[in-house]
Amino acid sequence: MSEPAPLTVSLEEEGRLLRLSLARPKANIIDAQMIRALEAALDEHLFRCGLLGTLLTAEGPNFSFGASVEEHLPGACAAMLKGFHRLLLRLLEAPTPVLAAVKGHCLGGGFELALAANLVFLAPDAKLGQPEIKLGVFAPAASSILPERTHRAAAEDLLLSGRSIGAEEARALGLASAVAADPEAAARSWFRAHLLGKSAAALRCAQRAQRLDFVPRVKEKLLRVERLYLEELMATHDAVEGLEAFLEKRPPQWEHR
Repeated sequence: MSEPAPLTVSLEEEGRLLRLSLARPKANIIDAQMIRALEAALDEHLFRCGLLGTLLTAEGPNFSFGASVEEHLPGACAAMLKGFHRLLLRLLEAPTPVLAAVKGHCLGGGFELALAANLVFLAPDAKLGQPEIKLGVFAPAASSILPERTHRAAAEDLLLSGRSIGAEEARALGLASAVAADPEAAARSWFRAHLLGKSAAALRCAQRAQRLDFVPRVKEKLLRVERLYLEELMATHDAVEGLEAFLEKRPPQWEHR
């Protein structure tokens, strides 16, 4: 029996809205297969004539527990990281607005995926965070994007502590546009009220204009941070120890080197 597709893709609102739903509940882990599925959907639909927006959502109680820890181990992490960063840049450079509807846990790579959206709509139970530091690593994409989406002190708090925040704190930090019992319905309502009926040509220009300096900054920093992760962090004992300890469900034994 073939494995179910990791992503549900549909064109809605008379073809004006591309809906991409992570389809591996309850964790919706972002692995190489999920990344390929997202890239294929973007390749096929993102530049469709008349498309006015993209909606990122997820099946089940959680948006995503994050990227595959197994694929962060030496031997796999370089390909995984480069592929995931390429995907995030595709979303950051999307020609029309990207909306994210988030419920439950939205952690690690899942949070980074949501951060690439223009607007984020959260359920009251949403929990967002970058817990990578607890595993002896750090979050390359969030290190590049999060300081652009909120003030630096808040970004450094989340990146260095690895703590999670709730929906209301995320909204207070400017990381969410709204908190709603049904975040996907809220995102669709915003789309219908503010994007549907607009000129796709005008939206493409507006999207480029308002991200004209933001995206190049993220792209340049992400390349440097990616090298730091692969060439320095992954050469340390503690990075591998933290990842292996997580997979083996045991406390890590840090050697601080």
